[in-house]
Amino acid sequence: MVIGVIKEIKNNEFRVGLTPVGAHVLAREGHTVLVESGAGVGSGFADAEYIAAGAVVESDKKSIFDRANIIVKVKEPLESEYALFREGQTLYTYLHLAPNPGLAKALLDQKVIGIAFETVQKDGGLPLLAPMSEVAGRMSIQIGANYLQKPNGGLGVLLGGVPGVLPAKVVIVGGGTVGANAAKIAVGFGADVTILDISLPRLRYLDEIFGGRLKTLVYNTYNVAQAVKEADLLVGAVLVPGKAAPKIVTADMVKTMKKGAVIVDVAIDQGGSIETIDHATTHDNPTYEKYGVIHYSVANMPGAVPRTSTLALESATLPYLVNLASKGVSRALLEDEGLMKGLNTAKGHMTCKNAADSLGIEYKDPKTLVAGL
Repeated sequence: MVIGVIKEIKNNEFRVGLTPVGAHVLAREGHTVLVESGAGVGSGFADAEYIAAGAVVESDKKSIFDRANIIVKVKEPLESEYALFREGQTLYTYLHLAPNPGLAKALLDQKVIGIAFETVQKDGGLPLLAPMSEVAGRMSIQIGANYLQKPNGGLGVLLGGVPGVLPAKVVIVGGGTVGANAAKIAVGFGADVTILDISLPRLRYLDEIFGGRLKTLVYNTYNVAQAVKEADLLVGAVLVPGKAAPKIVTADMVKTMKKGAVIVDVAIDQGGSIETIDHATTHDNPTYEKYGVIHYSVANMPGAVPRTSTLALESATLPYLVNLASKGVSRALLEDEGLMKGLNTAKGHMTCKNAADSLGIEYKDPKTLVAGL
C-alpha cells in the first residue's frame, strides 16, 4: 500500500498526520510512505528524519495524491486541494462535513473513501477525536484567561483571583472530553467553575472526580441562561458526533453577559454551539467582538501546539492506519465496527447518517458499499 502524508495548508496549522515513528512502523510492514517536503517541520520533524525512517520525501503534492492509495492528513482539505482527489482513494483525516457542504460535494463527486477521525467509535467513545478534544479543552482556558486581560479587550480579571478578591466565573457548556479538560485547567487556576450537561450520570461522575471543586448543573434553557449571564469566561463544548453542533447559547443570552466577557467555542469545527459564533476565525485573526463580548472561534486550536498535538493524535490514529494499509480498506472496515462508523463517504454516497442529515443528503448504509473498496 502507498501512504501519502500531506503538508497542512490551513491557516497556522503546524500539525502533521504522520511522524517519522509512524513512517517507520508502516515501512517495516512493507508499505511505501510518501511525505510531502516540509510536512513535519511545524511539529519539529525534519525531512531527513522521515528519510531515515524509511519514507520517501517528495516536493510535488499532486504526485503524492496521484500515487497514494491512502492520504493521511490532520485537517479537512481546503478548496484548493479538491482537484487533487481521485476516485477510490482513501482520505484519512478530520473531515467535519456537517458544516462543510462544499467538501462533502467534492468527496462525493470524486467518489473518495472518506474516513473521518471524529466519527470513529470504540467502547462508546471517540478515540481519534479524544486527543484533540483534550488539547482544545485545556487550551480554551489558557486562551480565555489571556483575553480576559484588559490590554486584550477583556474584563481585566484574574481567573483565580487573589486573597480577598473573588475568582472569575468560568461556565462550561458540555461535560464531555472537551468540557472535562477545560474544567481541569480552570479548577487548577482556582476559578469558580460551573459545568452544564444534559446527562445526570455524567454530572455525577464529574462531581466525583473533581471532589466538589466545581459546580455541576443539569442542562435546560433556564439554567444555561442564568449561568451565561454570570460568566466571565464561557466555553462551548457541545458535540454530537458527525452532526452540526446544536446552538445551545442564544444571542439573547450573550446580550446579558458583561462587557469584556470572553466566549471560546471549541465546537466551531462542527458549526459552533453559540449562536453569535457565526463563523470560524484563524490564529492570525482569532477574535471578534459582538454585544461587547469577545468571541474566539479558531477552528484548529490544537494546531497552535503542534508538537504535543501531533504526538497525541498519532498515538490514537496509527493503529487504525496500520490496519487499513495492511488488511486493505474493505477488510479493515468490515472487521472493526467502530472504524466503520468513521466512514463518511464511499462510492459517491454519504455513509455517516448524522452528517447526511445535517447536509440534507441521502444516507447510504456503509456496509452495503464496503465490499471491494
